[in-house]
Amino acid sequence: MEAINYYKAVDGKIDNKAPTLFLDKTAIAYLYDHKGNIKISLYKALLFINIAEAIKSGNLNLIYSYRYLSIDEYLIDQDRWKNDKMLLLARAGMLDLLDLKKIIKKYKKTIENKFEITNQNILNNKNQYLKFKEDGNFVVKTPAVEKPDTAKTSTLFENNQYIPIIQVLEAINNTTEFVNCFKHYAIKHNKKKPLANIFLAGILALGCNIGIRKIANTSVGINESTLVTACNWYFTLDNVNAANDQIINLINKLSLPNIFIKQKYLLHISGDGQKITVNANSLNANYSFKYSGNSQGASVYTFIDERQILFHSLVFSSAEREAAFVVDGLLCNEEIQADIFSTDTHGFSEIIFAIIELLGMSFAPRIKKSQDQLLYSFQDKKDYSNKGYKILPDKRINEKIISNSWDDILRLMVTIKLKETTASQIFKRLSSYASEHPLYKALKEFGRIVKTGFLLTYFDDVTLRQMIQKQLNKIELANKFFGAVFFANNQEFMQPTREDQEIATSCKRLIQNAIILWNYLFLSKMLAECKDSITRDNIINIIVNGSILCWGHFNLLGKYDFSEKPDKDNIYFDLEQILALKVA
Repeated sequence: MEAINYYKAVDGKIDNKAPTLFLDKTAIAYLYDHKGNIKISLYKALLFINIAEAIKSGNLNLIYSYRYLSIDEYLIDQDRWKNDKMLLLARAGMLDLLDLKKIIKKYKKTIENKFEITNQNILNNKNQYLKFKEDGNFVVKTPAVEKPDTAKTSTLFENNQYIPIIQVLEAINNTTEFVNCFKHYAIKHNKKKPLANIFLAGILALGCNIGIRKIANTSVGINESTLVTACNWYFTLDNVNAANDQIINLINKLSLPNIFIKQKYLLHISGDGQKITVNANSLNANYSFKYSGNSQGASVYTFIDERQILFHSLVFSSAEREAAFVVDGLLCNEEIQADIFSTDTHGFSEIIFAIIELLGMSFAPRIKKSQDQLLYSFQDKKDYSNKGYKILPDKRINEKIISNSWDDILRLMVTIKLKETTASQIFKRLSSYASEHPLYKALKEFGRIVKTGFLLTYFDDVTLRQMIQKQLNKIELANKFFGAVFFANNQEFMQPTREDQEIATSCKRLIQNAIILWNYLFLSKMLAECKDSITRDNIINIIVNGSILCWGHFNLLGKYDFSEKPDKDNIYFDLEQILALKVA
């Protein structure tokens, strides 16, 4: 700060009075020329480098930068926390986290039991898929789940091939009235709301990446000016997300989707990211030669549940790690209450293990890399090796690190749960520290306990590994579905801002969810009208062993005609009949 204040005082005109205490001996040795004068350009470069490092490490914080504030600035105010701690914990439903000693005692017992069970199953040759190498390391294999030889779900739609996507959106809108969720941006002085076909055109323009003006000029029955005005004033992120929720609400009421839930009262969800090239100058994009070549790219992270509902999506720079945004997605949607969350390696970190556990959910990622398999315990390795165990902990948990920052952990969790700051923003600031922050270290240490418990079960339970793999296969299929819907303009974002990119992504997700709901309604109608129990059971068997993510029977391409009057025979479903259907 002394050097910064000096630099400001002399307006960058450096002389030999410049403070040098922030520099190390090596830098000082090169700082002066043969006459003993400071090399001005070198001094400035060293000063700026040290400022940047200090900001990243948290030693310097910027008052007017949301990204580089002090970590305390992101959390609930310290005075408010001190005065209303119990009330805030109660509002967040986290009063049970107050007693750390009780929590640690529970985890000690759990870890001990899991080490014993996992090792006993290895010693008794009950674990067929874990094999040890000569160097003492081991590998875990996950066999594919044997599926019954049934027809594909797509065969059930063969008599209804190539349904125009406009007809699908009209049918779902007539059933859910999701267009009513589009509210004018202005509270007062807003004009008469456009007709439903204008909103459907806007959803297709953004969700299929065609573009607003292009779809207006290549379609029938759409006025360009009206469409542009509607998209500017009605297409906000909140409105499009509310329209998605309207569709999800109806799927939640149906019986058929529940046949995909493997464990009653436990909802398994997964998430994955896709890299999308951004064809515009954008602050929400970064260069990544691996994914975007010479272009800039962004990441679209999508969440899906067991019933194959796409309940949320996020867009962020491709340079940012996916793990930071996982918690944002888990807390975003009140319609989907997840119990187990799975992701691939990119969405995995020990801090995420800690946060998701403290939120009352289970984190079950797919583990590939050996460095992610490090195990921790409350005892030394020799205490386990004396028992003849083959899987041993790598390190011992430091309980003091956790206890010293437990109050700050609670403050962070309440901040996230009450949505006063996004989890991704807090994680990005914590992880930017060059020297680890005590709160970061404490979360990481607690996460190691949770991760160890999961890993021991993961190594021992082949059914769990298969369940995780199956759920991740669903998000992989959803990524293919993404490409089928978001097909125009090389599947590149044409929007420069993050908000516009997220609106386009949510419109794409709305089209996907409309197709998913249409499929569920069609199959529910088929089952409700089926009188033969054998045929009915066969249909259910095909559905449960397949996927509802089928889109081959829809026509997403071609010329769009918004002037045609809807064909009621094709559009309307008997919702009363469908809701009365009981399958699962």
